[in-house]
This record gives sequence, C-alpha cells and structure tokens, in this order.
Amino acid sequence: MFKRWLLASTTAAVLATLPIVAQAQTNGGDIVVTYKDDITTLDPAIGYDWVNWSMIKSLFSRLMDYEPGTANLVPSLAESFTVSPDGLTYEFKLRKGVKFSNGREVVASDVKYSIERAINPKTQGPGAGFFGAINGFADMTGGTAETLSGIETPDDGTVVFKLSRPDATFLHVLAINFASVVPKEAVEAAAGDFGKKPVGSGTLVLKDWTIGQKLSFERNPDYYIKGIPHIDSVTVEVGQEPLVALLRLQKGEVDIAGDGIPPAKFLEIKNSPEGAQMIVDGEQLHTGYVTLNTKVKPFDDVKVRQAVNMAINKERITRILNGRATPANQPLPPLMPGYDKAFTGYGYDVDKAKALLAEAGYADGFETVLFSTNTDPQPRIAQAIQQDLAAIGIKAEVRALAQGNVIAAGGTEGEAPMIWSGGMAWIADFPDPSNFYGPILGCGGAVQGGWNWSWYCNEALDKRAVEADSMSDPAKVAERQAAWGKIFTDIMADAPWVPVINERRVVAKSTRMGGPDNIYIDPTRVINYDAIFVK
Repeated sequence: MFKRWLLASTTAAVLATLPIVAQAQTNGGDIVVTYKDDITTLDPAIGYDWVNWSMIKSLFSRLMDYEPGTANLVPSLAESFTVSPDGLTYEFKLRKGVKFSNGREVVASDVKYSIERAINPKTQGPGAGFFGAINGFADMTGGTAETLSGIETPDDGTVVFKLSRPDATFLHVLAINFASVVPKEAVEAAAGDFGKKPVGSGTLVLKDWTIGQKLSFERNPDYYIKGIPHIDSVTVEVGQEPLVALLRLQKGEVDIAGDGIPPAKFLEIKNSPEGAQMIVDGEQLHTGYVTLNTKVKPFDDVKVRQAVNMAINKERITRILNGRATPANQPLPPLMPGYDKAFTGYGYDVDKAKALLAEAGYADGFETVLFSTNTDPQPRIAQAIQQDLAAIGIKAEVRALAQGNVIAAGGTEGEAPMIWSGGMAWIADFPDPSNFYGPILGCGGAVQGGWNWSWYCNEALDKRAVEADSMSDPAKVAERQAAWGKIFTDIMADAPWVPVINERRVVAKSTRMGGPDNIYIDPTRVINYDAIFVK
C-alpha cells in the first residue's frame, strides 16, 4: 500500500501546525531583534548561516515543514502526499490558492524550478548535496543537463519525485530552506540580487533593507494559514554589539537579543529580578569545532591534525562559556541518534601532541592562521585555542572577522587553514545524523560555496553514508543509526576537524514576549518567527 498523509482543511492545518501555542498566543505587535553582523543574503538557495536561516524560513514556504518547536514533520505547501512501497516515488498534491507575495499563484513548476536552481552548479549554493537521491542529480551537477529528470509536474497541482535509491531523509530534505519555492520571474528580474529582493509565499514579507542598519519585515496578509504569524512586523537591527543590545533589551527597546548573552553578562542577567522571564536556556543539536584544511600544508598530514586535536583544552573553553557547554569528542552532538557514548576520541595531551608533530617533521612547530567570527565570546575562545597551540609550538595568528567574511574564507576562497566555528558552529537542519555529514564532512560539501571547510573528501565514507541513508525501512532504524555512528567515529581517525564543544543555546528576550521556550530555541529554525508572539 501507499503511505498517505492528508491535511483536509485549513483548520486541520492550523491544529497540526500550532499545538503548543494555541491556548496562549495573542496576535499583533511589532518586535525588534538585534544582531552584530549584517545579513549576508535572504536567497534560500544560498543562505546557510544560523542568523539568516530563521528569516529565510519565514519568507518562503516548502512542501513540508515542522510543528513549531519540534522536529515533527507535517505537510505545508503540500496538502497531501503518497510514498510508493519501494520508497522511490513521492507524489505531492499542492494546496490550492497559495500565492507568492507578488500576487501570482504557486504551481508545481515553481517547485521543480526552485529545487533545480538550488542544485545547479551556477547557483554556487551549499545545499545541492541534500537532493542527491533524485534521478538526474549527477547529470545536473556534472553540467550535462539543465533540469532534473526525477522531478515531474503532470499538472499545476501535482509534483512527482523519482529517486534513484530510497532516502530515509527525503521528507526532511523537502522541509529545509534549500527546498523553498521561489518564482522564476522574480529571480530573473532581480538579476543576480534575489538575496536582497526575495519573493516568497511565507509568513513574512521583506519591506525594506538598509544595508548595515536594519531589515524590516511585515506579516504576509495572504499567507495560506490564517492567523499566522502572530506578530505584525519584525525589525532586525544590525551593527549592534551584544552588550549594547542587552542593555537596550533591559530598557524595553529590544525584544530579542539575537547574538545571545555574552558570558560576562550571563550571571548578572540570570540573577536579576526579571532574569527568569528574560533567559531562554536549552539544549540544541549543536557541535562547535575547529576545521583543519586538509588541502594545505601542514594540515594535509593526518599526524598534524591529530596533534591539534590533542592540544586543545576543551574544559577551559566550557568555563569561558559559564559552563553552558560540554566538551565534544565526535562530530555528532550527544542528543543526536547515532551518537556513540563509548567513544572517547582524542584526550587533551600536550606531550603526545608534541610527539606527533615531531613525527610529522614539525618538531619546531609552524605558523598558521586561525579564523574566527568577531562577536563575543568567539575571539576570546579563539585566543584560548591560540594559547593551546602555542604550547606545542604552533604559532597561530587569530583573524576575527564578520561572519560573512569567515564563511567566504572557508567555503568560497577555501583559503583558511583553520576556522573556529563558534558563533556559527553546526546546528542541525533536521534531527538526523546524516545532516552532520553531507554538508560539512562529505565530498559534496567540499566545493566552492560549500560548508566543508576542511575540504575533506573520503569516497569510501561517502559510499557508506549513501548506504546508511538508503535504509528507509522503519524496521532498520537502529541499524541505520549504528551505521551512522560508526561513520563519525571512523572520521575521527582522519581528524579533519577538532570537535570542541556541544553548546546549549541561550536567548535573551524581553518580558513582553510570550510563548514556550522551544519556539525561541526551535530545533529546525533557531528562532521561530512564525510562532513567537507579544503577550
């Protein structure tokens, strides 16, 4: 039999999408959110940092989405879908009457165009690899085809995906930002600047963007679920130092301090009379790490990479963060299925690190560059890593830059020997171990514009990753998780990066903001602009 999912009406959609705020939420209100760095892009095929991810989520719609604050998949642009028994064919029926913010109705060909655009090498987007199971993927990424043979649109309301193999993550893939549906005419009219002139069918519409100052979003009055979002507008002010943002939040001028609470202010805020109402502190699927560029000397030598793994005192870094993190020893965070509790990784051992450097021919050390974002506390963490490396003879210059410049150094130019990922790190796009491999450790991510900043490519592990994701039978869940766990612990033998910490997310919000904590630390959105509300 086919598995069938159906949301029969708008009322059912609301109930399925908003179970956690239906009793308490109110509608209306304008909120202010701050960030230190400007937003790099709002193009869903390109944007891939933790700040723009939430905004893109709300500007655009996808076939699938998640219940707010959870990782529970529900149809969104799709009204219903079926999956063939062999897991190779997915058919989606679109909601009728959904419109882009330019007034045109969303049709099936828009879905096909949008995913092909995300995959097209000319786009230089980091998300192409997610769609690798669709027929025709290799031809399109290889430049021998302009379209995907595996996406069919028999009519305006139907999209059919034909896969080359079963993919246990495919519904999750259709819920991530790279699967956002965009109108071709708006992309072409923007002439390469769609990231600044986005047109979507999401809950919010971009009304104004003053580069380096602020972005103004307003509710989409034509959004296909009535009453969503709950707020009337969002103003995102950029260029705000986190300490200044917190002071303004305490005065009632800011509603969400997007960069969180700097460690120097954490205890003060926590112990203040309104601290319990202002702080949201929760677990997330997160790993902060140092990338080691395997394409450049001396990090092309595994012994050097292993030495760096042994040189970093992770406990000290958790103290810098007021204990809001735990030391990491593998790419997967502890809450992710497949995490190997028995794996110990590389212990902190300066003498062994020195010995490995000597074996690699670097007994006297070497000079290198460590990139970091420039928002507190990331430069301080980078300096702690710098001191640890100095203890084994590695002289690392710290370059603390705006987030967009660090991303460019890692994935566009590919020049960065080392990057401390903190402030961005890796927060799961969806709750599956595969998401910690393909974009950041797989061969598909080691491309210009990608996020595999170690430029590590192990084709044998890539093959095992495909085999693990092809286990789509629910009876094989445990087997699949074990297969993924072994992939990640085997990666550590090659040491392409240093897993440093698994950090909790701490958000500061004004006392007038309502809703449960898990819409401010949403596992698939970071901040869920669709679900937050003013009390």
